[in-house]
Amino acid sequence: MQATLKNARITPKKANLVASMIRNENAEQALHTLEFTPKKAARILYKVLQSAISNAETNFKQSAKNLYVQEVKVSKGMRMKRSQPISRGRAHPILKDASHIQIILASNVPATTTSNKK
Repeated sequence: MQATLKNARITPKKANLVASMIRNENAEQALHTLEFTPKKAARILYKVLQSAISNAETNFKQSAKNLYVQEVKVSKGMRMKRSQPISRGRAHPILKDASHIQIILASNVPATTTSNKK
């Protein structure tokens, strides 16, 4: 049960600061935490977490109350290269980083298995 966002326009370092707040936390509690966190990364992670919860409910028939954030991966995405013109025909480079964000959810309730006992 996961959701992925590729090339989010935020640096991985800034996104990781907020991602560390929700690791190993209940999914609904993590949503409330992100909702009231005044960072750009919080808005982005909120949407990805909401998508992961919807995926779990739709595809795996899980309840949002039984889910927790098992893993949050934030890795480097593409880098846009721009330049700022300065005097004497030179230019300063401007590097705009992006991030790949992946949220993996797991269920607190163990899966029920049917065993055939003889």
